[in-house]
Amino acid sequence: MSGLNSMQQKACSYTEGPLLILAGAGSGKTRVITHRIAYLIDEIGVNPYNILAITFTNKAANEMRERVDNLVGYGSESIWVSTFHSMCVRILRKHIDKIGGTRDFSIYDTDEQKVVMKEVIKYLNLDPKLYPERAMLSAISKAKENYVSPDDYEKEHATSFRDQQIANIYREYQKRLKSNNALDFDDLIYQTIFLFETNPDALAEYQERFRYIMVDEYQDTNHTQFILVKQLAAKYRNLCVVGDDDQSIYKFRGANIYNILNFEETYPDAEVIRLEQNYRSTSNILNAANSVIAHNNGRKEKKLWTENETGEKVKFTRFANEYEEAEKIAMKIRSLNRQGISFDDIAILYRTNNQSRIFEEKLILENIPYKLYGGTNFYSRREIRDMVSYLKLLVNPNDDTAVKRIINVPKRGIGDTTINKINDFAIDNGINFYDVVVDIDEVPGMSRAADKIKKFAALIDELKAMLDEEGVFISEVYDALLEKTGYVEELLAEGTDEAKARIENIEELKNKIVKYEEETENPNLTELLEDISLVADVDEDDGDGEKVTLMTLHSAKGLEFPVVFIGGVEEGLFPSQMSIDSDDPDAVEEERRLCYVGITRAKEKLYLSAAAMRMIRGNTCYSQVSRFIDEIPGEYIEKNGDSSGGSVGMSGGSFGFNQSVVKKPISNIGFGRPKNNQTDYGKNNPYARNNYANNPSANPGFGKAFPMPGSGTSDYEVGDKVRHIKFGTGTVISVVPAGSDKEITVDFERVGEKKLFASLVKMKKL
Repeated sequence: MSGLNSMQQKACSYTEGPLLILAGAGSGKTRVITHRIAYLIDEIGVNPYNILAITFTNKAANEMRERVDNLVGYGSESIWVSTFHSMCVRILRKHIDKIGGTRDFSIYDTDEQKVVMKEVIKYLNLDPKLYPERAMLSAISKAKENYVSPDDYEKEHATSFRDQQIANIYREYQKRLKSNNALDFDDLIYQTIFLFETNPDALAEYQERFRYIMVDEYQDTNHTQFILVKQLAAKYRNLCVVGDDDQSIYKFRGANIYNILNFEETYPDAEVIRLEQNYRSTSNILNAANSVIAHNNGRKEKKLWTENETGEKVKFTRFANEYEEAEKIAMKIRSLNRQGISFDDIAILYRTNNQSRIFEEKLILENIPYKLYGGTNFYSRREIRDMVSYLKLLVNPNDDTAVKRIINVPKRGIGDTTINKINDFAIDNGINFYDVVVDIDEVPGMSRAADKIKKFAALIDELKAMLDEEGVFISEVYDALLEKTGYVEELLAEGTDEAKARIENIEELKNKIVKYEEETENPNLTELLEDISLVADVDEDDGDGEKVTLMTLHSAKGLEFPVVFIGGVEEGLFPSQMSIDSDDPDAVEEERRLCYVGITRAKEKLYLSAAAMRMIRGNTCYSQVSRFIDEIPGEYIEKNGDSSGGSVGMSGGSFGFNQSVVKKPISNIGFGRPKNNQTDYGKNNPYARNNYANNPSANPGFGKAFPMPGSGTSDYEVGDKVRHIKFGTGTVISVVPAGSDKEITVDFERVGEKKLFASLVKMKKL
């Protein structure tokens, strides 16, 4: 018990019966688990053989194993310290024959699952576009996580034709796994539960062995994990679960917060011990976190406290736009580093993966080394490389690497054999790969694939012709590229979280293109690609030297840094628009828990920021400051700029730097009708989650007028003939008040209708 506080000691010494340890952020829960194991062995005399400790990741299990070995010493090797999946593998290797399997079963990874699913879809004569492999695997995974069999799935979805088909797919998929003597990862837990349900002797063996069970991160357990733990603990009931409902942020992965919230209903005689002393953060940071999370209804009451120093107030700054936000964060990091703070001690956190792009670019410009935790650099992501390859091919048909990458992306039925034949023909004749594609009839043995290749060549020719057309923007070509290739539709059909993240990255590349067009007098695709290449050409992380960490808030759980920046704290972004629009009352509460996790990563300094304007799908929108900022009392937070939705403060902000207004007027506000009836991918966005981008006032996070000094004049009237620096000549068709500004709608001859703010626009009357 040496070095433990009173509540930690109580948690260690309460050994008999169900125990819920509510361990707040930074309260030393891992230390409690390992000391509790030592207490069971040294003080109570429990045989190490009878102890099971379960955690979620291999990394966490290895760290816990190391701590237990160091603390317990002799005999510790008999303790099971394991992840759920590793534990189930060990059990099934011994007993799977009791449920019709063989002990030498294979465990299929994602790629192997896709192969099986592809065979299933083909066997059932289903359209893979209507029943995509990833979407089907995701549906089956969710069913297994809820312990739903194919027959149960069929009964539960009796009124849906599509779901009946999914039930058939699920049944055939399981049949093929069994014939292959294979299990997927969800099967490991599912089949272990089934084993225990149908073989009482097997269950009794492990109930007798695991007399003392400890489960870490209990708030992250799903339904099958809950069932499995309940089965194992049913005899001796010495179950200790450790977790924090305030850090339950993985609902999208199947985590069920009610496993921890309802623990006392499942075990009415349970003891509840709260670990509320925080050893990580200053009291100001901790009080800010407490203030935010207190607004959640679905939680167990607790309040973290610390003996650490008061520390600096949390800093919040509202910047003019996301580019200034990233730029000033990079400058502040440079300043902190000059003051002696290591780059390794600094992290930038954000809500969505696509936000990393601007931070990466600004850090590169500031020559600040960084590493992306649990992710890939923006321009190295698969979907971005695909899109850039398409754009490269439009200006450089000699780029063999680009065309080979995307000739069958999305899938067009052009296989490796065909690609190899084209490549061989090109080499033999001393010509480029794409030249062969254009003249595919010249290649022998191409009769079956020729039509598919011709369609691809026709697509590229159509996009090149559009790019060469006078007055057409690169962003319009990009929109057409997305529409005509069906790239996004294919991702939409997947319906997975990974697919949604990839779509967001594709949207972020559109923002990059539009921003380049706004800031360049004569934009051209070659120059844009050069700009992208220069930013993308950063050295891979060699593991040496100090680096700033970039990561999503979800990835940051369990980590801590002396200095933390959280960017994009805006309504519609954090909390997400999806959570705001959701019918699920827990949706915004989970976003608030995510905010709590982010705040409690900071040990000494915490900087929060928002952008008054942010580009969404290539269109500049106005954002309100997140409700989470308003939930922090003034005694714990220092605000720079105006956080109410009015104009940005002109000085004193920017984390201690002078804050500036937008360097260049934003002219691409609103949505105009497409030029010459071309598809306006922004306005008719088939993958938009809602229509708030087309109607800013419909979205609580976007649409508030944000007047700022500009070079334009506000005395426009309906009927005025005007010339815009970018859009050319047009006619004013409406003028409406927008706060202290005016919103002008102009019908431009070249690009159609655009909505512009008078104080921002570079436009003159003719």
